[in-house]
Amino acid sequence: MSKIEKKHKINIEVGIGKENLPENIRWKADDDPSGKKVHEAKAMLLAFFDRDSLDSVKLDIWTKDMQVVEMDRFFFQTLRAMADTYYKATQNTELAAAMQQFVHFFGEKTEIIPKDK
Repeated sequence: MSKIEKKHKINIEVGIGKENLPENIRWKADDDPSGKKVHEAKAMLLAFFDRDSLDSVKLDIWTKDMQVVEMDRFFFQTLRAMADTYYKATQNTELAAAMQQFVHFFGEKTEIIPKDK
């Protein structure tokens, strides 16, 4: 393993309400180029690939005021980004293109993008 030369910290804070449901999500990163101290979010997806067990561990949280149309957009954008990341990491053109086809289908079904005629 190579020597670590620098560390960055990302802090995530989830405010929980009376019904034990997330009320807000706030995050900050010590190397945020926007200069913002704290960002507000309505949803988050976080996944880790465990080095030892080779299993994925995920955490998905959304606030109670997250609308379905917002969740649709969030998933559309996340799926599109995942397909891009998969291609960058593997150079597997065939599977990345298939993933993007699903993203397009998802976008049409949720009316985020207009349907092809």
